[in-house]
This record gives sequence, structure tokens and C-alpha cells, in this order.
Amino acid sequence: MSVPARAEARPLAAPAAPRPDQRPSLAEQYAELASQTYAPRRVDVVLRALDLVIAGTALAVLSPLLGLLALATLVTSGRPVLYRGQRVGRAGRVFTMYKLRTLQPGAEARLGNVYGEELSRRTEQEVTLVGRAARLTHIDEVPQLFNVLRGDMSMVGPRPVRPAFFSRLVEEVPQYWQRLVVRPGVTGFAQTRITREDSWEDKLIHDLEYIADRSIRLYLRVLGATMLRIIRLTFSGRNR
Repeated sequence: MSVPARAEARPLAAPAAPRPDQRPSLAEQYAELASQTYAPRRVDVVLRALDLVIAGTALAVLSPLLGLLALATLVTSGRPVLYRGQRVGRAGRVFTMYKLRTLQPGAEARLGNVYGEELSRRTEQEVTLVGRAARLTHIDEVPQLFNVLRGDMSMVGPRPVRPAFFSRLVEEVPQYWQRLVVRPGVTGFAQTRITREDSWEDKLIHDLEYIADRSIRLYLRVLGATMLRIIRLTFSGRNR
């Protein structure tokens, strides 16, 4: 699979930065660019239906285990039980993403400006006892299924990033805007192929490949690859 020529021939550039008092929201900046580039596809309706069925079923099955881990988190490291973080979604809309908290309270502020290898190293120092077990099996990601049901996310798509990172990335990588034509995903094509330490440019290549070639078959392929990856990491004792 390859990114169609349309995506390569028409790279999107971030708009010129206005004065702070005139700065539009991310959604406003992206609205015009989105209308010029991609149109909705019929397959998106089917993929949304799959999102609802899969997310709803998974929540029903995993809720008891998630409840036990939430109680263990509350007892061992206190509140909050859920991590709530701002992320950039489709068309630049900022939403609140949910996860089971696996790091020490306040870790978001301490890790907010780092990524790549440094983020991986420092994250390990912040993981709680319950969080380590939750991260090993990826059960900490289950609350994102609520985001899927609400329409903030899809089961498969580019992983969402923090608004501060996004603002930086669209300046460094102009094509980064193109990730916003679909909902961000609980898992993504890039996550099945590369690691957190790979560059944003490398991840973007795989994200754009999924966006350009998205189909029911590719959607299910990514979900299957994600499940195999989780099983492999769990049995190898690695949490990410």
C-alpha cells in the first residue's frame, strides 16, 4: 500500500501564525484546509458502525476487570482513578481523553514537555504498582472506549496528541494537518509497525497511509495486529 498521489501532491501547510489576540482555534485553522483536501467516504459510515459494536462489546466484557483495577488504584495511590488529558481530534477539535491512571499523581505536568526516548525513560520512573500491571496488559487504555462511543475517537486511526505538541508539530512537519481528516484511534497503523521512539515523521507516513487506504479490511487488520502485539508484549513482560 502507498499514499495516493493526491496526498503527496497537495501537502497541507500550517497557516501563518497570527498575533496571540487574533489566534483562531485549531478547528478554525483546519476547517478551510479540510474542505479543500478530503471528502467523506462511504466506508467511514461502516467503520463508525464497527466502532460502536466493538467498543460497546469490549466495554461490557472488560468493565468488571476495569472496576477492580480502578478500586486497587484508589486504595494504593489515591485519587484520581482516571487520567484525563486534552487531545486534538478530528478537524482540530480538542477533547478529553480517558485512561486508567497508571502514573503517580501530577505526572502529566512533569512529563508534559518530553517525548521519544526521554518520555519512555521518565515514564518508567512514574509508574505505580497497579499501573505497571495495567500497562502490561494495556487494560489502562480501556476507558478510551468511552471516547469511541462518544464519537471523539475511533478504534483505529492516528493516535491523538496533546494540543501543545500538535501546535509544535504542524510548524515542524506541515503535512501533520492531514492526520485530522479522521478520528484519532485507540490504536493505529503506526503503532503496529514502529515504536514510541521513532520520529514523528516516520509515524506520520504510516498514519497517512492508513488515512489514504482506509477500508474495512485494513481496519480489521490493524485491530488484529494490535491484539497480537499486546499478547506478545504481555508474555514477554514488556508494557509498551
